[in-house]
Amino acid sequence: MTVLQGAESIKFPQDQRGETPGPQESGDQDSAGNEKHDLQVTPQEGNSEPIVQDLAQVVEEATGVPLPFQKLIFKGKSLKEMEMPLSALGIQNGCRVMLIGKKNSPEEEAELKKLKDLEKSVEKIADQLEELNKDLAGIQQGFLAKDLQAEALCKLDRRVKAMIEQFMKILEEIDTLILPENFKDSRMKRKGLVKRIQAFLAECDTVEQNICQETERLQSTNLALAD
Repeated sequence: MTVLQGAESIKFPQDQRGETPGPQESGDQDSAGNEKHDLQVTPQEGNSEPIVQDLAQVVEEATGVPLPFQKLIFKGKSLKEMEMPLSALGIQNGCRVMLIGKKNSPEEEAELKKLKDLEKSVEKIADQLEELNKDLAGIQQGFLAKDLQAEALCKLDRRVKAMIEQFMKILEEIDTLILPENFKDSRMKRKGLVKRIQAFLAECDTVEQNICQETERLQSTNLALAD
């Protein structure tokens, strides 16, 4: 665990933002009007130590500055490599990191919230798709009794079709969002989310084909046995 603390831990220089930010619950201001935050950074699941990406996400939560528009500076150097461990950069407890960036407008934040809610729905369906793939693999590997496979494949086919419908519905909801050109963070997030959904839809198509092939194989086997 790495803790960034001290009066100069995270700063918004006035000359970079063109305004003096107001105090927030997660920090206060120094005599120059710069915000300061004490941040606790923990590694993501599966990592032994935090990386720059983890720091940037915590900074976004504390300051409201979107990750793509952050410029994190440590000892005069910009932190650009998101996968770099903080320890490799010499960042440890009590270190000072400066942030240059600008928050989104309340209007854009409202649109971002809609996109984040839709993203959560996508992740939930993606988890279901992963489970479906495991179930199909189990059938393909013969882990299910032959007399139960036809019904199981039929259920899997219905499940994947329902997922496709859910993904399409989310795409339709995304299309209804009106994002002005200056909503750069929202437009970037929308573009990324659409790409993810399209990738999941392609995966669903592949799963559908695999289910169809497995069903045909099973039917051929049953016909051969009947003969």
